[in-house]
Amino acid sequence: MTLGMPEILVILLVALLIFGPRKLPELGRALGQSIREFKRGAQEIREELEKSLEVKDQPKPATAQEAKEEPKA
Repeated sequence: MTLGMPEILVILLVALLIFGPRKLPELGRALGQSIREFKRGAQEIREELEKSLEVKDQPKPATAQEAKEEPKA
């Protein structure tokens, strides 16, 4: 679903009629901040998931006890 220019103009006109010209800039700022916070949170979650996947993919280092128990050829 995509919004074209006519749809966006209708939405802006309805918002202008409902909220008025004084309140509209405040609502736009609040919406912009909300979107930025959402993107920042999503990025942090993505980075945490990538880190946890990297940790799981790395082999575990051999402990000193395991090294002593290995048979020598």
